[in-house]
Amino acid sequence: MAHYYDSIPESIRKLTNQQAIDRYVAGAEVPARAIAGLTTEQLLAVPVPGTWSIQQIVVHLADSDLTAAYRMKRMIAEERPLLDALDETAFAARLGYEEQPIREVCEIFRLNRKLLTPILRRQPESAFERTAEHPEVGTVTLGQVLRTYAYHVDHHMEFLKKKREMLGAPL
Repeated sequence: MAHYYDSIPESIRKLTNQQAIDRYVAGAEVPARAIAGLTTEQLLAVPVPGTWSIQQIVVHLADSDLTAAYRMKRMIAEERPLLDALDETAFAARLGYEEQPIREVCEIFRLNRKLLTPILRRQPESAFERTAEHPEVGTVTLGQVLRTYAYHVDHHMEFLKKKREMLGAPL
């Protein structure tokens, strides 16, 4: 999306729509693999004060991915829908991310991507130019939202890997 989309590497922005879908679905298994072998204490540890724990990162990925899937479905089904903004900090602070059953969170993430992928694959190329209005970033295309979330996992995995290393449990 406009502000976040601008930070996405050029290599992701240049993907064809089918390549972006492939990357999106390939990310379905990443959170579960990223937390494999971690104890509850490691999942909840905050090795860098003022940042999220590994668990909070993974639950954020799931929450934002569910929102993204809903947005993409609306962009496919509706004409220029108005999307809502998401306050990720408020979600993490008020929704009990540290209490979420992390294995189920990873499974929901995986299934959400697996269920959306066939819908995306059935779309004609023109569908990826369909637009929506986001209150914070303006007009976005389906292709931009897809690429944003194809990259979103990679973005957060950088932080997660560093936290694992700090906890003595590198990937």
